[in-house]
Amino acid sequence: MRLRPSRFWALALAAAWISTATAQPDPLPSWNDGPAKRAIVAFVTDVTREGSPDFIPSPERIATFDNDGTLWIEQPIYVQFAFALARVRELAPLHPDWKDRQPFKAVLDRDMEALAAAGEQGAAEIVAATHAGMTPEAFRQIVRDWLATARHPRFDRPYEELVYQPMLEVLAYMRAHGFKTFIVSGGGIEFMRAFAEKRYGIPPEQVVGSSIVTKFETRDGRSVLFRLPHVNFVDDGVGKPAGIEQQIGRRPVAAFGNSDGDLQMLQWTTEAGGRRLGVVVHHTDAEREYAYDRQSKVGRLDKALETAATDRWTVIDMKRDWKTVFPFERSLVAHPPIKPGMPDP
Repeated sequence: MRLRPSRFWALALAAAWISTATAQPDPLPSWNDGPAKRAIVAFVTDVTREGSPDFIPSPERIATFDNDGTLWIEQPIYVQFAFALARVRELAPLHPDWKDRQPFKAVLDRDMEALAAAGEQGAAEIVAATHAGMTPEAFRQIVRDWLATARHPRFDRPYEELVYQPMLEVLAYMRAHGFKTFIVSGGGIEFMRAFAEKRYGIPPEQVVGSSIVTKFETRDGRSVLFRLPHVNFVDDGVGKPAGIEQQIGRRPVAAFGNSDGDLQMLQWTTEAGGRRLGVVVHHTDAEREYAYDRQSKVGRLDKALETAATDRWTVIDMKRDWKTVFPFERSLVAHPPIKPGMPDP
């Protein structure tokens, strides 16, 4: 069959276009093709293409990410709480009264039921005793030293290795398209600053989190900042939009979370005018990570999951949407099963 010149060139151009398109590297290689991946790519493409009706200027490309359960593991207990429990045991020789004083007695006795019964007040006491009484620099170094040796009770891996590879790719992909990425988390701001730049490429000034009171003092003729055992700000739930306004000063155009603690941040982001992206990470993979949502005491996802359907947020099904969960190459199926109760960190 002989082709007319016009048809020949049309086919040649089509072949060249296909070749160029297929040669483009996949920006999210750890994701399976599906609605979640396509929604993220379509959003970034549409809002960064000049001439697009959805175009967002570079200074306004603010994307916020929760940390626990969104960027790294949060089960069976939050990593920062595991750190606090370890600190209680480390500091116990300096506080002999802790042997008979709750909630510290529960920690030292490894009595998880008594610790749970202490509730939020007990957790606040533990954080105050283990996170204050030092400069921010000293605290961050203590966190780094702990992360260098502490290992997750199920996976027997350093906590810093239990970051989500697919989310690392999203962070890099968005930054490559002019987005500024922020952590907005209920976790302690100085705790996260100890590793956020190394693990996520997010500098300290782009971390928004809960904080305790920090006071300027002069000690031995030197100016220092000192951490005091008093709560300053809780960056969770309704606190997240407030923290964003106070520390960022711009309303995000994209927000990623995984629990009801992220509900208000997602609402604040997506209810603004123009093209917006709200994403919920749904933990559905008990073999490679964990499966939990409405009944979980850690990272509970209930109201935010319902709102995702009505507000048309993108829901990531971890089991379906992620080819791999963690950066290291290893099958998680063969890992030991989770023991009943709360594993000892």
